Amino acid sequence: MPEAKSSGQDLMRRKKKQPVRRTVSHICPPPRRPLTVSDIRPGMENERLGVVRDSMFQNPLIVKAELGKPRERSYSLPGINFNYGLYIRGLDGGVPEAIGHWNVFKQQPTCPHELTRDYIAMNRGAVKAGLVTARENLLYRQLNDIRISDHDDRRPKKEPPPLPPNMTFGIQARPSTPFFDLLQHRYQQLWVQEQKATQKAIKLEKKHKVTLGKLYETRSSQLRRYKPPVQLDALWHMRHFQKVGPHLDTFPTEADRQRAFRAHREECAVRQGTLRAGNYTHP
Repeated sequence: MPEAKSSGQDLMRRKKKQPVRRTVSHICPPPRRPLTVSDIRPGMENERLGVVRDSMFQNPLIVKAELGKPRERSYSLPGINFNYGLYIRGLDGGVPEAIGHWNVFKQQPTCPHELTRDYIAMNRGAVKAGLVTARENLLYRQLNDIRISDHDDRRPKKEPPPLPPNMTFGIQARPSTPFFDLLQHRYQQLWVQEQKATQKAIKLEKKHKVTLGKLYETRSSQLRRYKPPVQLDALWHMRHFQKVGPHLDTFPTEADRQRAFRAHREECAVRQGTLRAGNYTHP
């Protein structure tokens, strides 16, 4: 009995350890179809009252996203026989078809072009018939419509454009690199010669240029530059304050006054600035 129980437990363990095979529907689930009235259950986000139609669940502005599910886009999918991608209609008959048939493009039928009218023959026939006016000529051309055939030499033919005798078709090859000129510094010598010729031409131009003599000052030129002095008027003072002297004099003598003014001018640089701490960058 215990042996039978142990064998049964081993079978159960093996069954439990076997991996679950995933089907195609698990790996690649089928595409979601648009919602319909039959898919709506009580308590869902898209549950509605009143008259409900399938077209109401195909409007992306009305459909709400269900809890835990992506939002429906309400786009109907094609049938089961629809193939996604480019469908190539080819014949796959194997070796006999590959040997016996060739996939060659059939030549398109050319459009029949209209032949050119033979006005010389029509005008000659109209004159022989005694028709002179424009209306008579028009009626004659409608009745006798003469055309120039393709094989007629009178038909205007486009001549090929004239080509030079030594013309070569294709891309023209670039000229070979002049290695000998590069090794001999030929381009440097040409540049030096051009510079010498330019300097020589500049010297000749300066030599032929007329040098003017010294310009002398005349009375008219001096009067042109003369600026008359502007006389500034003195400031206006009230008359009854002109003869009044100062009421307070803090200096005993005039020499002390001048000495104090001189010291003030010397300390002017130290007493400037925002905080009167000195502004040594001031002129």
